[in-house]
Amino acid sequence: MLESPDAVLLYIPLMKDLGMQWREIKNTPRHELIGLLSAHAEYSEFHSMDGYSDKDISEMAKDRPEIRPQYARYLEKRRKFEDMLGEKKKRPTFRGLI
Repeated sequence: MLESPDAVLLYIPLMKDLGMQWREIKNTPRHELIGLLSAHAEYSEFHSMDGYSDKDISEMAKDRPEIRPQYARYLEKRRKFEDMLGEKKKRPTFRGLI
């Protein structure tokens, strides 16, 4: 059996997740393939916790504590992209509460 990191980390995700055919993969430069996979990973992380509320995460974290850091990364990624897109929401401040 062939044990190649390229097959596992590059070709299979391109074919399975992005629907590329072998011919397309072979005709695309490697740096573009890596860029596509990086963008796909970013997209997956960006949408990994869509639909969950803070309360849902608290409940799930009781049984699986590794959820909290994953949710924190998700929120940070969401803030980063919202800031880049100019969709800044006014964050509550202490003065705003008084």
